[in-house]
Amino acid sequence: MARANFVREDAEVRRRSLIQATASCLAKEGARGVSVRSICRRAGVSAGLLTHYYAGIGDLIVAAYRDTGSKVALAVERAVAEAGPDPRARLNAYVTASFRPPVLDPELLATWLAFWSLTTSDARVAAVHGELYGEFRAGLEALLRDCWGAKCDPNEVRLAAIAINALVDGLWLELCLDERGPFSPAEAEALALDWLDARLERGSAKNPPK
Repeated sequence: MARANFVREDAEVRRRSLIQATASCLAKEGARGVSVRSICRRAGVSAGLLTHYYAGIGDLIVAAYRDTGSKVALAVERAVAEAGPDPRARLNAYVTASFRPPVLDPELLATWLAFWSLTTSDARVAAVHGELYGEFRAGLEALLRDCWGAKCDPNEVRLAAIAINALVDGLWLELCLDERGPFSPAEAEALALDWLDARLERGSAKNPPK
C-alpha cells in the first residue's frame, strides 16, 4: 500500500510540474511558442513523459487553464472568507481581490492572454473559459442576492454580475499591462466600489423589501 501511495504521489508531482511548465511557457512565449519540447525542457522531463500523462499538448493546455482558474478562484474565496459574515463586505472582497496579489500579477496576465487567444481556435479551451467565467459570475450573483435579498429580480442580478465582471476585468487588465499606468490598484478598487455602490442602490430601489 505504501508503494502504491508513493507512485500516485510521484505521478501527481510530475503532472503538476508539467502543468506549471505549460503555464510558464504560455506566459513567456505565448500560445504560438508552446510546444512539447519547450514544455518538457522547462519541466526538466522527457517528451515521452508528457505523452504518458496526457494525450497531447492540447489536453495539457486545458489542464493548465483549469489549474490557473482554480488558483484565481481560491485567492478570491480566501478574500471573501476573511471579510467575515457581512454580505456587503463579502461582495467588496470578491470584487477587490482581483486588484491584489496573487491575482494582480503581470505573469498571470501573460498566461491568461495566451488562454484567451486559444478560445477562438480550440473548442476545449473555449469550454473551460466559459466554465471559469460562469463560475465567477455565479459567485457574484450569489453575493448580490445576499445584499439585495432573496426576492430580488433574477435578471437584475444577472446583468449586474455581467457588468461587474466586465469592469473588474478591464481594470485588472490595465493594471497588469502597466504597473505605472494612469491609476493605482487602490484607485481601481475605489472605482469598482463606487460603481458597485451606485449599482446596489439602484437595484435596491427596484427590489424593495416585501
